[in-house]
Amino acid sequence: QLVESGGGLAQPGGSLRVSCATSGFHLDNYAVGWFRQAPGKEREGVMCISAGNQITYYTDSVKGRFTLSKDYANNSVHLQMNSLKPDETARYYCAANVFCSDLDVKGYWGQGIQVTVSL
Repeated sequence: QLVESGGGLAQPGGSLRVSCATSGFHLDNYAVGWFRQAPGKEREGVMCISAGNQITYYTDSVKGRFTLSKDYANNSVHLQMNSLKPDETARYYCAANVFCSDLDVKGYWGQGIQVTVSL
């Protein structure tokens, strides 16, 4: 089971952290990734952390601004988003499965959480 939390409203240039609480598997055995979908647009991959803690960026646009980390105490994965842009307004989803490479088609998904970047 995957449950997202921490979304909300941020100003352009601001920061927000969204979290994915996991259950039913160990973070060292599964990859966990984040995806986002804006109204009227296709779902887009953001980034993923593998079972071995390697980071995969699905989009270069977040490099240097977004970071992923594992929180073993809470069985969670946190997506820290800095320098947010208005066009990053979307519903953010976390997904998990064995590999980052096919997470979009084989992942188990959370229900998503809204992130809005606006003045």
